[in-house]
Amino acid sequence: MVYRPLRYEQMMRAAEAYDVRARRMFGGMGVYTGEKMFAFLVGEDIGLKLCPEDIEQAMQLPGAGPMRPDKDSEPMREYVKMPREVLDNLDSFTFWVEKSAGYARRKLSNSA
Repeated sequence: MVYRPLRYEQMMRAAEAYDVRARRMFGGMGVYTGEKMFAFLVGEDIGLKLCPEDIEQAMQLPGAGPMRPDKDSEPMREYVKMPREVLDNLDSFTFWVEKSAGYARRKLSNSA
């Protein structure tokens, strides 16, 4: 059986413009654009990799917090666990996915 977090289909739809692929890791799933991971899914949680300014803005959202692969692990650097209110609103979720994927693509082009 293939492991797919509950939010997998939602993520793949919101990020389809970024030619994404997913890979199992740390008990969850990493979502990549090119060679850069920009999202991490585990269970019902989605963490998005964001630039420092966007992290600051995202952390102000009620229910947002640092993303952890599991409750006992260290937070993932640059990743924000998106609150349910964002995850349950397609427009809001797509807005944040685009910020995250765009940041990953900029990092990829800067390292090339």
